[in-house]
Amino acid sequence: MRKAVFLDRDGVINEVLSKRVKFVNKPEQLFLLAGVGEGVKLLNDFGYHVFVVTNQGGVGLGYMKEKMLISIHERMEREIGKAGGRIDDVIYCPHSPHAGCVCRKPEPEMLLSLARKHNILIEESYMVGDRDVDIIAGKQAGTKTILIGNKSDRDQFQADHHFPSLYKAAVWLTT
Repeated sequence: MRKAVFLDRDGVINEVLSKRVKFVNKPEQLFLLAGVGEGVKLLNDFGYHVFVVTNQGGVGLGYMKEKMLISIHERMEREIGKAGGRIDDVIYCPHSPHAGCVCRKPEPEMLLSLARKHNILIEESYMVGDRDVDIIAGKQAGTKTILIGNKSDRDQFQADHHFPSLYKAAVWLTT
């Protein structure tokens, strides 16, 4: 059995609701946050499998086609690869936010599905996110949780650990 780090996408890997972009609906709207590629490489080098688990309700709401979402993820993987990092798998929920599906976070199904597919020891793994749905999904799946973002969110989301960036979390996980 292997250990993994499950990453939310928007707000952990790439900018969202920033001066440059509100939402990522096209590949050219994807801008990695500082240190993401290097952080993913640290995790890879330390032996973690790195997965992306992301709610992408824009598909279900008609803001983008699934083919465009796949192109966005391909760009994300290329950009991370420029720093030597590698994403082992990407899974997403394309359903609208109120569809009531079992795959949308805070439900844990995306994490559990990847754990089954890749023979991952879930209790030795981490879910890294920037919102309550990420932390809840990680806890329900049985992972440890890391919140990325403001310290004021820490108590509200009850994550196990808190860091200002994915890079800082990766340094902590690998030392």
